[in-house]
Amino acid sequence: MVYAIVKAGGRQEKVSVGDVVVVDRISADAGSSVQLPALLLVDGDKVTSDAKALAKVTVTAEVVRDEKGPKIVIQKFKNKTGYRKRQGHRQQLTRLKVTSIA
Repeated sequence: MVYAIVKAGGRQEKVSVGDVVVVDRISADAGSSVQLPALLLVDGDKVTSDAKALAKVTVTAEVVRDEKGPKIVIQKFKNKTGYRKRQGHRQQLTRLKVTSIA
């Protein structure tokens, strides 16, 4: 079992070949390839966490599509003052499919 921990979109994700992950928006077209920096690599019983060795590791992912996350409703209310505020937010996301870990 080969998998890697990569930094993607401000978070860390555990990925292996063929996985589909959703990360914060990446400025790349659908079908294009992106490189993700590896923070840890596990290859069977061998665990690599050395920075020099990880600099040689490339995790390649293909951009499947851009999408939006679920709607989040933000409401603020103060009692007895008539203050009400309602705001919505949808996070911009990118769906990636991991193609290789080398």
